[in-house]
Amino acid sequence: MKILVLGAGGVGGYFGGRMAQAGADVTFLVRPKRAEAIARDGLRIASPHGNARLKVKCVTRDAVKPDYAIVLFTAKAYDLESALDALAPAMDGPALALPLLNGMAHLQALDARFGREKVLGGVAYIAATLAADGEVRHLNDFHRIVFGARTPSQKPACDALAEALAGVKFDWKQLDDIEQAMWDKWVLLATLAGITGLMRAPVGDIVATGSGEKLTLALLGECAAVARA
Repeated sequence: MKILVLGAGGVGGYFGGRMAQAGADVTFLVRPKRAEAIARDGLRIASPHGNARLKVKCVTRDAVKPDYAIVLFTAKAYDLESALDALAPAMDGPALALPLLNGMAHLQALDARFGREKVLGGVAYIAATLAADGEVRHLNDFHRIVFGARTPSQKPACDALAEALAGVKFDWKQLDDIEQAMWDKWVLLATLAGITGLMRAPVGDIVATGSGEKLTLALLGECAAVARA
């Protein structure tokens, strides 16, 4: 299975790098300067689960071919439109996009551009960033993805991806109800962002008080109601 990873930053660099480390056929779609840096220094990962310096394949936007099975989509929300343009050539073939973005709005954009049948569901649980020196830095112990089909026709591709992930150095799971997992994370993040922004304090300090805990749970219920609507 040929996998294209859009970007080699914190999320894409970590998960794509770990896939390549395990022997998967992974290529990174990156900007020219990032391609030059990786060719010179390798893809460098610093992680509590083990550091790595990997020789990986990279391609720039003008050289993308439509011969991938999975496109791992890890762009930031503010780069969504330009990222869609960048991966469009890869999506002309049999590829399915596997987005690992927070929220749900990106599904609408991907579905509108490529069709629902070409877009899987996915969630990443990790804190990672791309340092100024080009190193991918994994900041906590969490390194997990979940993914799954959103239409019955996508199930064989998900099964094949599960086989390709054998032996990778991160946690993963294939789910039958992937959109539920996406909504669950969105509700949690919306609650945490809302309560910490409102109270201007860390969530631990907020819930340490009786009224803070009640307010947080009330906001959680409101976010869940929005998700159910």
